[in-house]
Amino acid sequence: MTAHEQPFFLPYQRKWIEDDSRLKIMEKSRQIGLSWTSAYRLVREQSRSDARLDAWVSSRDEAQARLFLEDAKSFASILQCAATELGLKVISGGQASAFVLEFANGRRLHCLSSNADAQAGKRGTRLLDEFALHPDPRQLYAIAYPGITWGGQLEIVSTHRGSDNFFNRLIREITEQGNPKGFSHHRVTLQDALDQGFLKKLKEKLPPEDPRSQMDEGEYYDFIRHSCADEESFMQEYLCRPADDTSAFLSWEMISECEYEPGDSWEITPEAPRQGRDLALAHDLYLGVDIGREHDLSVFWLVERINDLFFTRNVTTLERTPFAQQEEVLDAFLSLPTLRRACIDQSGLGRQFAERATARYGAYRIEGLTFTAGLKEALAYPVRSAFEGRTLRIPADKRIRADLRAVKKEATASGNIRFCAERGANGHADRFWALALALYAGRKPAAAAHYESLGSARSGTR
Repeated sequence: MTAHEQPFFLPYQRKWIEDDSRLKIMEKSRQIGLSWTSAYRLVREQSRSDARLDAWVSSRDEAQARLFLEDAKSFASILQCAATELGLKVISGGQASAFVLEFANGRRLHCLSSNADAQAGKRGTRLLDEFALHPDPRQLYAIAYPGITWGGQLEIVSTHRGSDNFFNRLIREITEQGNPKGFSHHRVTLQDALDQGFLKKLKEKLPPEDPRSQMDEGEYYDFIRHSCADEESFMQEYLCRPADDTSAFLSWEMISECEYEPGDSWEITPEAPRQGRDLALAHDLYLGVDIGREHDLSVFWLVERINDLFFTRNVTTLERTPFAQQEEVLDAFLSLPTLRRACIDQSGLGRQFAERATARYGAYRIEGLTFTAGLKEALAYPVRSAFEGRTLRIPADKRIRADLRAVKKEATASGNIRFCAERGANGHADRFWALALALYAGRKPAAAAHYESLGSARSGTR
């Protein structure tokens, strides 16, 4: 290798590959090539003539499991290992499935989705990829760990997902409590990766017209930082600093457990109401509208109520949009045949918007709500109850997560509860309040009088 050539793997990747510890854990920045690196390591180990046990990879969803298998196949070809893809195999008594790659020595690499039960009763190496993003990391660990009793390794790789997540508790055991489980601990932030040559590797894969191909490390760092939904997201996903769940009204774990799985057909639009589902057979729809103009976003959040469950069906966001156009969007939603009720934030700029909508559609379908401290409290707690009870489904979107996380509950000097959020590039928690209004609209109208009286009894502005 000449002085101008770059090694195939970067230093932090080589360190992970060469670590043969029985238990190893990696807290990492997003998109720095660790899943790819893990695929290489597993192919190298499983294709050895003396390999005794299979390997089991748990990904966060089926799409990621398939991508991991594709990486493994590529490395098998590079290493000239005889390997055969066996396709999707049913395992665990028909309760789960895995993409399988079989090597010439008879050993297999099984790529699973997030079903923790699929790990039960299996022996051999475990890789728990994006561990913190799994529905129940604690249960996954509890089921996977016994599988290495007779040999193999347990490898955990993940970005953070909140301070209350089991992944962060494992990290804190290592860093603050003497590492009682005996993990080999790796940590790679975006800055670490850039310092070790990541950007050069990335540029090798980018087309010349990609703006990142002209950036230096500092410019790329700033580019990623400004591309994140907010500073908390950047610190967590790229600098390995878990978001603080003690101050946020909703924890990361609550939110992630209510997100749709990737690939779910959840969205409908007024323009294409039959896309993905037939509205003639749909249940009742309810709409929450948070109004903004110059500084805040306008958000239209549509939910479908099926018994006691609320399924998000559309989230439309408008920025600095004239009210005439916003009214056109509202009209389109209200034209949906099963939309029963819409609740609109009529604080400040929203008053005329709500009044005009009520005049067109009637007070039974439209309700304007003035945000006071008491009303915001009445709106916010049902949102958290829906997340805690998993009676809500929302799209997996970084801006939605950031808005939901932005809301903080504080006690005032007089002992009253206040809900607040800092205004940023992502808005002013506008998506949170649109969702709160949608859930309010979907509850029994009889509750409205109580919350109206509660709201008027307290003071405060949004």
